[in-house]
Amino acid sequence: MARRTITVHHVRAVLRGAERHGVDTVPLLRGAQIPPLLLGDDRARVTAPQFARLFRELYRATQDEFLGLGSATSRPGTFAMMCQAALGCRDLGAAVDRGATFYGLFPGGPDLVLERHGGEAVFGVRNDLEQDYFLAECLVIIWHRLCSWLIGRRIPLRWAEFGHPPPPHKDEYELLFGCPVRFGAERTGAGFDPHWLDAPLIRDEDALDEMLRRAPFELLSRREYGTTVAEQVRRVLARALRSSPRLPSLGEIATRLAVSPATLRRRLAQEATSYQQLKDAVRRDAAIAGLVEGREPIAELAARLGFSEDTAFHRAFRRWTGTTPGSYRTETERPSVAGTERPSGAVPYDSSPPADSSGAGPSGGGPSDGGAASAGVAEGASRG
Repeated sequence: MARRTITVHHVRAVLRGAERHGVDTVPLLRGAQIPPLLLGDDRARVTAPQFARLFRELYRATQDEFLGLGSATSRPGTFAMMCQAALGCRDLGAAVDRGATFYGLFPGGPDLVLERHGGEAVFGVRNDLEQDYFLAECLVIIWHRLCSWLIGRRIPLRWAEFGHPPPPHKDEYELLFGCPVRFGAERTGAGFDPHWLDAPLIRDEDALDEMLRRAPFELLSRREYGTTVAEQVRRVLARALRSSPRLPSLGEIATRLAVSPATLRRRLAQEATSYQQLKDAVRRDAAIAGLVEGREPIAELAARLGFSEDTAFHRAFRRWTGTTPGSYRTETERPSVAGTERPSGAVPYDSSPPADSSGAGPSGGGPSDGGAASAGVAEGASRG
């Protein structure tokens, strides 16, 4: 399965807290094998392991589970203790209420709330977190992912909305959240069917310990449950690419999904995407992963991805990322800045197949105490 990549907008965003505190982020980027020059191009993207390594570098540098993005520090271990407190609840609603109460004990922390309005449940962030709206996005994402993990089911969101204006990468959010998204709203939060609040928690302390050991990726990842047509099409394309450079046509995929080509086009359009966008995204993500994680010659990589000529691959890669394949590989292979510890190996992937990365930000701690990064990205980051 081709793993999704993460937009550079989220890389910039997760660096903002450290930058505000005067931390030199160039060595951190180098330690994560992210070329600093990529940050200058809005089209650039990074892989999930690169982003996860950057999160850990930032965690070590800031010693803050919010990575310096909040108005107050969240001390290492806070997220783990909140999870422990919530784990003993009778159902998901009680667990969310307890978690929100837990964070309310810390001055300057997020003011979280679970509201029930008739036929809808709303998880919200009541304080505006003016210092960094990215943190508010991350809080909504991480709580959605955590709730789904606690009950072992992906909770479909009905909507998500944010108090800040639409960012430059606003088109990625609907795929990230899997629901309509609105900006410039009066509140920050997400709505879902309230019946999920009655679901029992299926995780025990052993499962929690394992999840925390694998943070941030356990909650950074987003499994494809096949709940959208775009997910189903992407899955077919990614699986096909593993065995052949020839990707199935829209008509062939429509046949596999037992719909007409016209119906498939219409459903993809309703999800704000298209067959061509998904095909480009699968090839783009596979190309970036191949350049970062392997030693495959660029000509062989181009052929494996279905390009008949190197020049066509170079043009496509520059269109996707703003740089050439050779430049991207050279930058990611440069050694760490002297004195900067390089994490040993890539962050382990979630072993549950298939998993998509998400990228982007805090909500919990580091590699040893069990924090989790929320992911303001990359499900959406993979879009396009």
